[in-house]
Amino acid sequence: ILDVLYIDYDETLMAPSGADAELSRITTMEKHPNGYVAVVEGGIPLADEGVHCMVGGRAFKDVVREVCDGALATIAVGSCAFDGGLPAAAGGPTGAVGVSGVVPGGQLVSLPGCPLNVENLTATIVHYLTFNQWPATDGRGRPLFAYGGLVHNQCERRPHFEFGEFAAAWGDEGSQKGWCLYKMGCKGPETAANCPTTRYSDGTSWSVKAGHGCVGCTTPRFWDAMRSEERRVGEE
Repeated sequence: ILDVLYIDYDETLMAPSGADAELSRITTMEKHPNGYVAVVEGGIPLADEGVHCMVGGRAFKDVVREVCDGALATIAVGSCAFDGGLPAAAGGPTGAVGVSGVVPGGQLVSLPGCPLNVENLTATIVHYLTFNQWPATDGRGRPLFAYGGLVHNQCERRPHFEFGEFAAAWGDEGSQKGWCLYKMGCKGPETAANCPTTRYSDGTSWSVKAGHGCVGCTTPRFWDAMRSEERRVGEE
């Protein structure tokens, strides 16, 4: 992989900054026309001409359009790049959208999650390097290997759901025994992701194992659609 994969521009990893960083981006685009992969992170503000996020004195939306228009493919990483994420929630002032809201055409692979699981990004890139094609996706551009199954069906607490064993309050006996968090608002039954099997921090844990229900961060408009209540509607 090291022989074929080069990271020529990443503002948080590269040594150059300011004008030199922008030069790195421009040079990469000129050197590899239609031959590079763009990885975009973060929501893209559209309100007020995009002044809520500026890169090198330019609106982020303009930079994204410029870079992605010439890319072989674009990978949108994280919920914000997927569909605007938290900045796009109701009442937000930025008018943020995901990559598809700025660059509607071209090859787009979406890896939502808050945060994105780096294992899924690595697997997506390795798949392309190995097979010279992107992994199969669902209708929203999410790879099926990562988003093809419900969190609920893969969760280690699923047996407790089947036996009707639910935590009813944080810290109660059920919580301490690792019972199902459905009644505490867990969105696992409605969320497609591989968090229970891939996990985070080198596979050590994920939200439900750590004791908090899934918030549905891989689903469209999850901040509004999944809501923030801890309990299910109708639950006492």
